[in-house]
Amino acid sequence: MVDTMALLPPFVRSSRTPRATRPLVQHPAVALPADDEVLLDAPDDRLAPALVAAGQGTWQAASTLLAATRASAAWEYRDRYVVRLASFAAARPEWFEDWRAAAPHDPDMLLVAAQRAVARAWESPARAELLRELNPLITAAARGDDRDPVPWRLALDHAHGSNAGHKYFEELWEAAIRRAPHHYGCHAAALRYLADSWHGSHHECFDFAETAAQDAPADSLVQALPTRAAFAYLTDGCGPDVPLERLSAAADRAIALSARFPAADPWPAELRNKLAYVLSRLNRWHDALEQMRLIGPYATSFPWEQLSEDPLGSFLELREEIRLRSTSGHPPGGHGGRAHLGDH
Repeated sequence: MVDTMALLPPFVRSSRTPRATRPLVQHPAVALPADDEVLLDAPDDRLAPALVAAGQGTWQAASTLLAATRASAAWEYRDRYVVRLASFAAARPEWFEDWRAAAPHDPDMLLVAAQRAVARAWESPARAELLRELNPLITAAARGDDRDPVPWRLALDHAHGSNAGHKYFEELWEAAIRRAPHHYGCHAAALRYLADSWHGSHHECFDFAETAAQDAPADSLVQALPTRAAFAYLTDGCGPDVPLERLSAAADRAIALSARFPAADPWPAELRNKLAYVLSRLNRWHDALEQMRLIGPYATSFPWEQLSEDPLGSFLELREEIRLRSTSGHPPGGHGGRAHLGDH
């Protein structure tokens, strides 16, 4: 095994959650929003005004929003908002360039700048070379607030894309979890790195994801990390089979997390979109329909952009299949042996 096994010692306890067998029950029809009411990557009510203001050419609302996340240590929100603002700045740079000129040392501006640069480099065929040139930008963002784990998530993505060695990645990982032991973005970045380093070794990726979830609070987004490992396995098609029990345990853990959030809420929408896909691949159609009900009108690019060039179309297509299968009396997937997986 490669040296990345050293990433595992903080998370060595494997999660094994007992689950009861579910009886087959009748499910009433569930009303879902019409196709033309479904939105892709809709912002929440805090991010939306900042994006509107940026679209109008002003940066102050974005600055205020990110400063508030930093002041309140709302790192999960900060991470998500930085990604969205950087994406908007890539498409509409004028407001961001005004921000950079007005506040060149603003830690929030520096973080958005680093996120934008890394995302742009990732899309290039010369990714590794371009990413290596961005070290000073990421370092400047990390110096903005020593408590902030988001620059370290960005550093993990940067190290992954620039083919950094295992020892260097482990140092970044330790710095990240020291700041926020249960930050989802850092865990997802580490899982992506491990998945590439251990291509096909999905059991090791599940070990990492399950144990991180077991150690995290019940309301932490890290509870959904095993479903990310499940999604990677279900869409990879290589390596030894992962037992259905393990895949279903990942789904059950994410179902419990999803239930903690209100229905039709954009904040947990990505969790629910990914979970609905995993449940459909496990033939758990009624559970998948419940997640579609909770999703409401909020489709997200991930995971659908990993499956199709038309993420919204892929979401709507699978949603219709889930609706038809669950209301036609299709039995839910089993809970033993290995998965009989549907094709999507």
